[in-house]
Amino acid sequence: MARIPSIIYGTAWKEDRTEALVLKALETGFTAIDTANQRKHYYEEGVGNALARFLQTGRVPRADLFLQTKFTYAAGQDHRLPYDVNAFFAQQVRQSCHSSLEHLGVDYIDSYILHGPNTGNGLTGADMEVWAAMEALVSSGAVRMLGVSNVNLGQLKLLYRNAHIKPEFVQNRCFASTLWDKDIRDFCTANGIYYQSFSLLTANARELQNPSVAALAKEKGKTLEQIVFRFAVDTGMMPLTGTTDETHMREDLDIFDFELTKDEIALMENIAQQQERQM
Repeated sequence: MARIPSIIYGTAWKEDRTEALVLKALETGFTAIDTANQRKHYYEEGVGNALARFLQTGRVPRADLFLQTKFTYAAGQDHRLPYDVNAFFAQQVRQSCHSSLEHLGVDYIDSYILHGPNTGNGLTGADMEVWAAMEALVSSGAVRMLGVSNVNLGQLKLLYRNAHIKPEFVQNRCFASTLWDKDIRDFCTANGIYYQSFSLLTANARELQNPSVAALAKEKGKTLEQIVFRFAVDTGMMPLTGTTDETHMREDLDIFDFELTKDEIALMENIAQQQERQM
């Protein structure tokens, strides 16, 4: 099984550039790729094309790569559905996973994510049917680990309580205004769940304009982005980066040669509150 990654390359919104960008990310040194079988926002087949080209070089074996994709309900899809929308949810999951395996050109997926519960609050029968089908994929060997994204704390607690195979990953948009999703991160820490954070930069653009962050980056000799991703790692997150810039790809991987002090971590943890006081 691939090692749990420290940082993940995200592939949303890249369309026709997906193959070239994923290949560049792999060549730069990323070993973890996140995608979804949701053509509305992702081009999973492009990810697979890049994987095939990269694996042919022999630089890194498949076993050392961490591949993550998702099952997305029809409400989150456009007309290019990867399953029969009239089928039972369990069948939709099986069809979507089979399609993902074909797109990616692999015989197993390291992490399979429920791309958000069926409704905004609580869990439905559909969610539990989908999760049971995902558990069956683990039993069959098609999938190694399971997770959920775009989830609130109540939903996560319900899923964790009722699931036979517990979620090993939570992937959420992470806001400084909620202390970087602290309540959910605390639940994850307490229950051995890995927390994946996305939109760390775009969701927090206002807070990251704080002069304290720029001063910290200058002191460390790092970019603002590197400070944010290092902070994420230091607080137990697995950050996703979707950069399309090769220089930024290299910089995003170059965050393991420095550390943040407890005071510096506290500064970042409370940056939204500090920003409010200064307004």
